[in-house]
Amino acid sequence: MHPVVVTGLGPVSSVGIGRPEFKQSLLAGRSGIGPIESFDTRGFPYVNGGEVTGFEPQALLERIEPAHWGRSALFAAAGARLAVRDGGLDLDRVDAGRAAAVIGTTSGESQVVERITAQLVAGGFPAADAALFGQAPAGRLAHAVSAELGLCGESMTLATACSASNYALGYAHDLIATGQADVALAGGADSVCRWAHAGFYRLGALTADACAPFDRDRSGILTGEGGAVLLLESAGHAAARGAHVYAELLGYGVNCDARHMVAPDAPTIAACMRMAHRHAGIKPDDVDYICAHGTGTPANDSVEATAVRDVFGAAPPPMSSIKSMLGHTMGAASGFGAIASALAIADGFLPPTINWRTADESLEGIDPVPNQARPAAVRVVQNNGFAFGGNNAIAILGAVT
Repeated sequence: MHPVVVTGLGPVSSVGIGRPEFKQSLLAGRSGIGPIESFDTRGFPYVNGGEVTGFEPQALLERIEPAHWGRSALFAAAGARLAVRDGGLDLDRVDAGRAAAVIGTTSGESQVVERITAQLVAGGFPAADAALFGQAPAGRLAHAVSAELGLCGESMTLATACSASNYALGYAHDLIATGQADVALAGGADSVCRWAHAGFYRLGALTADACAPFDRDRSGILTGEGGAVLLLESAGHAAARGAHVYAELLGYGVNCDARHMVAPDAPTIAACMRMAHRHAGIKPDDVDYICAHGTGTPANDSVEATAVRDVFGAAPPPMSSIKSMLGHTMGAASGFGAIASALAIADGFLPPTINWRTADESLEGIDPVPNQARPAAVRVVQNNGFAFGGNNAIAILGAVT
């Protein structure tokens, strides 16, 4: 088995595009939340979200034409291009047939589908923009990465909702660890869209202005968007080119409780954590920081805390949620978590949970790293990702020894 390392980070987020800006936003506890502009929010009582502003794909991409791709695919391709640049990878020296693209998503190209639907309702099929139909398949997200970078290895889009990026990281890990690939671009991408905003509102899971995970008065999520892509390589491939290594992707765990469409299940989540620890060859005591799923809903945070205390005991490691800054970026969420985890290891800090004000007595023992980033020696991070349908995925990252 080949060790798998993280050598490049490509965030396209509401708090920054590219590693330096994203890192500084985490350190500063910057919020990326503002009024949604991607769709008409009239009629919605809640109108805020974590949209990516200042995104100019033509300035980031080198091969694909932005006009031919949907917003989510452009997030994925731009994140991958940024990860390659950050990792200093010369693609001309890579065997393209041994380089993969694995991208997770929740909504795929729902913005495109919504535009098609509006055109069909307004004028029927002849009035619809036929070019949009080609942009609609969710598989285009991984395809965009492969096309932008000239990759000829496996191209896979995984639609496992809000844990999809961790699924993608696990899939890419196995491709490299088993020798099927030398390089993989893995993570997730999603765009803010009307149906997701409306759906979470009707579920009673949406909040008005600020997401406050682990706070006593937390009231829900804010929808967000972006692309989060990591450059993964076999340790041998990275060493041969003298690459800087942020962290090692030690292992992962995935399971599905299949008990309820939306309600998380603490015993199954705890089992997923133990599975991830076994696969990574670590013990709970080895974990220095948990990058939480931390959506800010009363149910999720309570269940996640219960599962963590089950596995780690009454005094678990610090556990913060970057969704407090980004909003819930759906299929990209655990990809952003993985980037934050790699930065925590490489640069020695814990990202904060902003908007935290009042301790919740039912979450006793949980340290949410409230409001300010904290210097810390971080050797091992557990990155949590949980999704509707009971799809749980956890990635373990560790410092390279």
